[in-house]
Amino acid sequence: METATRELPRRAPARRRTQAERTARSDARMLDAAVALIGERGTAGTTLKEVGEQAGYSRGLAGYRFGSKEGLFGFVVKAVGEAWLQELTAVTRGKVGVAAIEAALDAHAHFIAEAPEHVRALYVLWFESIGPQSGVKQVIERVHERRRRDVLAWIRGGIDAGEIDPAVDAEALADHFCGAIVGIVYQWLVQPEARARIAAMHETLKLTMRERLPAPRDLPEETNR
Repeated sequence: METATRELPRRAPARRRTQAERTARSDARMLDAAVALIGERGTAGTTLKEVGEQAGYSRGLAGYRFGSKEGLFGFVVKAVGEAWLQELTAVTRGKVGVAAIEAALDAHAHFIAEAPEHVRALYVLWFESIGPQSGVKQVIERVHERRRRDVLAWIRGGIDAGEIDPAVDAEALADHFCGAIVGIVYQWLVQPEARARIAAMHETLKLTMRERLPAPRDLPEETNR
């Protein structure tokens, strides 16, 4: 008597990644490798060859992809900066004024806590970009200007919504906020273990911005003549 054999279902062949997907994957792996090497050895000790090897690729791939160390560092700044800006856009969506600024500060504190190596690499490159030979300066300038525009938009949005006194100097306060954020990060780079102090600095900046962005003053009532 013949027994029926049960035919096992055939597995569908694995979908081959597109060129764009392969590039995105290699970029992500080389970003992580570059961030780790910058944190461990600094920019001077980070080489394209080692980035490619640590990412699991050939030693020449990073050189082919980025052309030079300056190209690699510009890529790191742009990638980490874009990740931060996406997070910032998400947490401030629908918010203006002080509410947006406080949400941004909470996100910044979280970003430092959750991705410290990436933040450290970003700001190491940020501070080194002030050197006369830095090819990363223009990338940093674009990231900084985008941050400043966002802060200005939050303040002006609060003014338009009637939440902030229109007499405030929005330009000066946006500069103050951006400068304070860089100062907080510098303190964190110097003393990464001082978590309570870094948290307190974020809270102090919140308080300062609340005080500097008051609600509109009540207009005096017109007197009848």
